[in-house]
Amino acid sequence: MELYLKITYLNDFIFCPLSIYYHQLYGNLAERLYYNDAQLDGKAAHEAIDNQHYSTHKNILQGIDVYSDEYKLCGKVDIFDVEKELLTERKKHIETIYDGYLFQLYAQCICLREMRYEVKQIRFYSSDDNKVYPVELPENNLKMFEKFKNTNSEMQNFNVDLYEPKSPEKCRNCIYNDFCDRPLVPKAYNGGF
Repeated sequence: MELYLKITYLNDFIFCPLSIYYHQLYGNLAERLYYNDAQLDGKAAHEAIDNQHYSTHKNILQGIDVYSDEYKLCGKVDIFDVEKELLTERKKHIETIYDGYLFQLYAQCICLREMRYEVKQIRFYSSDDNKVYPVELPENNLKMFEKFKNTNSEMQNFNVDLYEPKSPEKCRNCIYNDFCDRPLVPKAYNGGF
């Protein structure tokens, strides 16, 4: 059986590959222990899509499962308008379009295409400020598409035992810092047990 990694891991992997490990270790049971307010807000913003209540139009696919045999990725698509051939990834708030965000959108596009859907447009939607951010298709931005492929390959072949963190700033902002066995910044003091 082949292993498919979640599309959402692309963003996590870029931030810190260990975050994928810790998320799997703690799972959904302990989200309240390590999720911060922004992550809880983002999760709540996705509820309409996850429950398929965003739209009742038959040409709007929402929260559908997708996969790519070529890249060994799987996940869900937020919104895909079959008629407009438009893929939209919703975020609660967008200040910067990070590489990880872009790679997730590329992966969703690739998955849909492998599943025989036509995808001609991709974009982000920021629900807090109602802004749309159109993005070039992967084949129209070869530099970023190569970077996506390299990141996915690194993620698919990652060895957690060999990884050493490199960014104190990322460790400082990591939701798993208190649980990590190799943080570059001191762990927060929780006031004892």
